[in-house]
Amino acid sequence: MELVILGSSGGPQPNRERSAPATAIVRGDDIHVIDCGNGVARQLVAAGLRLRNLRSVLVTHHHVDHNADLGALLHLAWTAGLVSPVDVCGPPPLARMIELILEAGRPDIEHRELLGRPKLAGLLRLREVAEPGVVITTPAMTITAGTALHPPMPAFAYRVDADDSSVVVSGDTAASEQVAELARGADVLVHEVYSPNHLDRLLAGTNAGVAELQRHFARAHTDAESAGKIAKQAGVRTLVLWHLIPYDLDEDEWIRQASRHFDGEILVARDLMRIPVQ
Repeated sequence: MELVILGSSGGPQPNRERSAPATAIVRGDDIHVIDCGNGVARQLVAAGLRLRNLRSVLVTHHHVDHNADLGALLHLAWTAGLVSPVDVCGPPPLARMIELILEAGRPDIEHRELLGRPKLAGLLRLREVAEPGVVITTPAMTITAGTALHPPMPAFAYRVDADDSSVVVSGDTAASEQVAELARGADVLVHEVYSPNHLDRLLAGTNAGVAELQRHFARAHTDAESAGKIAKQAGVRTLVLWHLIPYDLDEDEWIRQASRHFDGEILVARDLMRIPVQ
């Protein structure tokens, strides 16, 4: 398996340096995407991957930086030659969202179906994830959802196991025993991080208050030092710091914070970074 970081920034506002949150797990030609931030289809192509090889899409939760291009990814993969079924998993109301996405795209979809494309709706195998457990299983791969803590949203982390290797993507979460347990013994843990001492960088051009922003992050996100604690508790080999807030903090500072408790390999996610999972 290989982990590809498609987007490494956190939060809904686009920026010029990093793309929105998205990762891909690649095994052979098969692509499994976790989260669909803005521009995910273009990032897949930029990584040298073929959209037609999309096999599953897993949404951790329904904040817009994680699902903005869910419909676009499915629709564009289909126009790029997708003919195999795609498993689409995520918390409710996933099924209703896909229904509305297909309705919004109906003029284009119907035209392409008349030109000979297979029915798009028939290629989508939907599964709403309401509790932890296995969401996809094949002879080669198992994908398991675990509870994440991101109030007020229902949220899940995902673990992918294949070829005696494993990778976990936290999605958005406060420091969580459940995520640590899901990641137990994994080769790679991709974990969201923020830097409490640098949240003021988020306030440029907004009316948000520092105190309220700090309270939100404390209850719904994980600071880099705590991500290091989770990685140590889980016993992972490599910790990838991802969903970076603020996105423009120096890599050395991220590593300094996370390494206070974790002495394994620490990587700061960058767009289009490729990480072997073995």
